[in-house]
Amino acid sequence: MWWSERVAARLLSSRRGALVALLAAASLAGCGFELRQPPQLPYQRIALTGFARHSEMPEAVRLALPSGTKIVDSPAQAQVVLAAMEDKLERTVAASTSAGQVREFRLRVLLKFRLTQPDGTVLLGDTELEQSRDMSYTETAALAKQTEEATLLHDMRADMARQLLRMLSASAELAARLPAPAASAASAPASAPEPVFVPAPAGNWGAAAASAPASAAR
Repeated sequence: MWWSERVAARLLSSRRGALVALLAAASLAGCGFELRQPPQLPYQRIALTGFARHSEMPEAVRLALPSGTKIVDSPAQAQVVLAAMEDKLERTVAASTSAGQVREFRLRVLLKFRLTQPDGTVLLGDTELEQSRDMSYTETAALAKQTEEATLLHDMRADMARQLLRMLSASAELAARLPAPAASAASAPASAPEPVFVPAPAGNWGAAAASAPASAAR
């Protein structure tokens, strides 16, 4: 029957496609190819503070975190605190026509942050990350351009979040390699021995003064 021949052809085609996919996966694995994984952090709990209201950057950081690290609400519950000093999104006109119609926008995302311990000890000083993209614009496709802008901003924030985590991982590794400070007791100078005073017997001051050094030596 003609339909049975078509079914057989489709099954054969699907099996060939599956075989090709398996061979491709095996070849990539043999070449050492693997999907990009988030950097491992020595922290299990991290707090985010100072971000702008309605900012989407905290969500980008959350999505970029490795599975062993989570965001907590309070810095007191965290091992480290990621404090945003500046969190900005700017949209400016990059090009326009002589009639004043916008032809191109420039999107700029800026994040300035520092990493501290809950007690305020600075682990990573003020650091700035920035991403910018130019996007063409036309009023006849305004709805499509809004979708394009949202996609660009999502990709920019995701890239910045990955950079941020790589910097946190590198700073943690550097801090772990630094030698521990010497104990204060070991570095303190040895104190001089206290002098030994021998009480003088009544009526014999001269003999007591002569015997005091010998007693101290003993």
